[in-house]
Amino acid sequence: MDVVLLLKAVVMGLVEGITEFLPVSSTGHLILAGDLLDFWTEDKRDAFEVSIQMGAILAVMWQYWGRLWGALRGVFSGDRTSIQFAVNLIAASIPAAVIGLMFGALLKQYLFNAYTVALALIVGGFIILWAERRRHTITVTDVDQLSLPKAMVIGLVQCLAFIPGTSRSGATIIGSLFLGLSRTTATEFSFFLGIPVLLGAGTLDLVKHRQVFVASDWLVVLVGAVVSFIAALVVIRALIRYVSQHDFTIFAWYRIGFGALILLTAALNWVSWSA
Repeated sequence: MDVVLLLKAVVMGLVEGITEFLPVSSTGHLILAGDLLDFWTEDKRDAFEVSIQMGAILAVMWQYWGRLWGALRGVFSGDRTSIQFAVNLIAASIPAAVIGLMFGALLKQYLFNAYTVALALIVGGFIILWAERRRHTITVTDVDQLSLPKAMVIGLVQCLAFIPGTSRSGATIIGSLFLGLSRTTATEFSFFLGIPVLLGAGTLDLVKHRQVFVASDWLVVLVGAVVSFIAALVVIRALIRYVSQHDFTIFAWYRIGFGALILLTAALNWVSWSA
């Protein structure tokens, strides 16, 4: 048993679980963490990251199991609110699914590096500051009130997250604020939207890369996924409490500072980031 590798898996799981639902880009942080830890080969690392993302998504399903199960039963019993909720999730997921299938590999090849992450973090940080400084007019205070057109726009905005460092949750939450959703509603819809998007993409990636793992690797994958699940569950509960009383400004300054630090360490050759 490679204890060092297991410890690296724990760190990667923590990074994924903590950052997946915060507007700071989990993909960007995983790219940077993988660089620093020199974690596995590129193919194995990609498959591992998909696996621990599944752990984070399971945390959402665990937290909202009652809501999700009730919506599923409502769909089959003809409940209009449940049907609308399901249609909104499906419609909002389609743009990301199409772009991912058509251009996912190309985007990974050219954009998945530390410099793209740093620039996207900084730009996204300034966008969050701008969004929080404008006047908010709240017209949607519950996910069940969300209309199909607004859900589709949020789904389109989510596609910005294919640029690593942008943040899927950040794009969907800030996009939702512009559409009149309250911070709590925007955050919850971002959680729900992650379920079909990340489960679908994760399943396809795991099937595609299943051959890269040998038997001894699965313990490492399991450890990372479990840590990701636990960390994500803690963050989900904390974030809902936080956004009920605060805005997202603190995450904007974190993004700007962290992005600048990445560029500084690269310019001074303190860290050999992926190019």
